[in-house]
Amino acid sequence: MRELRRVVVTGIGAVSPLGPDAESSWQAMLAGRSGIGPITLFDASGYPVRIAAEVKDFDPSRYLDHRTMRRSGRFAQMAVAACQEALCSGGLAVDESTRDDIGIVMASTGGVFIMGRQEQIIDQRGPDRVDPLLMPRLGPHMAAARVGRVLGVRGPNTTMNSACASGTDALGHAFNLIRTGAADVLLAGGTEAIISPVAIASMAVVGALTRSWNDEPQRASRPFDAKRSGFVLGEGAGILLLESEEYARRRGARILAELVGVGWSFDATDDTAPDVGGQTLAMVRALRSAGVRPEELSYINAHGTSTELNDKTETAAIKRALGEEAARRVPISSVKSMVGHLAAAAGGIEAVTCVQAIRDGVVPPTTNYEFPDPECDLDYVPNEARELKVDVVLSNSFGLGGQNAALILRRYAQ
Repeated sequence: MRELRRVVVTGIGAVSPLGPDAESSWQAMLAGRSGIGPITLFDASGYPVRIAAEVKDFDPSRYLDHRTMRRSGRFAQMAVAACQEALCSGGLAVDESTRDDIGIVMASTGGVFIMGRQEQIIDQRGPDRVDPLLMPRLGPHMAAARVGRVLGVRGPNTTMNSACASGTDALGHAFNLIRTGAADVLLAGGTEAIISPVAIASMAVVGALTRSWNDEPQRASRPFDAKRSGFVLGEGAGILLLESEEYARRRGARILAELVGVGWSFDATDDTAPDVGGQTLAMVRALRSAGVRPEELSYINAHGTSTELNDKTETAAIKRALGEEAARRVPISSVKSMVGHLAAAAGGIEAVTCVQAIRDGVVPPTTNYEFPDPECDLDYVPNEARELKVDVVLSNSFGLGGQNAALILRRYAQ
């Protein structure tokens, strides 16, 4: 049986509500800044939710020629930007000697929340007037496909969606492709651009989004705080450049961290409500996959959505998965307090954050933590970043509907 290969992180890329790249986003997180504000992507004045975490001043012409830009949805444009940054960060050039080695595993919802406009065009103008580029522009598969075509890379090319667990799910599948020898290099993570009338309206109706802070958007996302009342929808992209250790060392790459384990589970209970048992399973399986004991964890990047049910469920699941003593010792934070909930891209942007925490020896805060909740009683790194030697990180992503994924990154050692 072939021995499993080690999987390392050599580059990072991000487009977020806090900045156009990974480093500006990271510095804003450490400063506790918020990327949440009034919705500008459409007129939300008549909506019960009028705030979101939008990417500001994104210029796709920096990354794409005019024709390709017009044929690409916003989600795909941001994926291209983050992937190009990850390659640059990792010092990996795409040329004839590398293009066949590099693949894409991307999480995205694509443009499904705006495809319905075509039905209006059919009703008003007839079926011959529908957008002929609908699928190339808005199909969820175009997240990975657009990146692959722009870069000209020929490795595995896959797009996945498992709701809010998608980004971590994509990283987990990339991990397995590399360690089993099916790929050498993968750009993996998530991208999302679903701040749209249908998404905001539908998520508001189901009660997922907060309606309480329209006039104070920067205070709206408050994971684990007693006054939390729902999440804030965000957008952006987060990408890791993953390689087999052998490939990275052969080309002399700087190794930022090692991806050592992934765990998955399904709640099998409710369409929307989270389940302690399901979330626990994902974390336990990630720890087992990585060969890591709970007391070895330096930091947990929580799913931490700022909904009443998720935050108390995740708190209980962390205690069950780690044991009470280890759970109370380990620092936990949710960057959704600053960037909102990036849905399919959440696990991607949060994995980038975890790599930066290992690299720089500091963990980002959970902002807007003002009123303790007795059902959320762990160390959530409230309001200020904390210097800390970070060796082993657990990152959680729990999807609406019960799809759960957790991954473990650690400081690289030969």
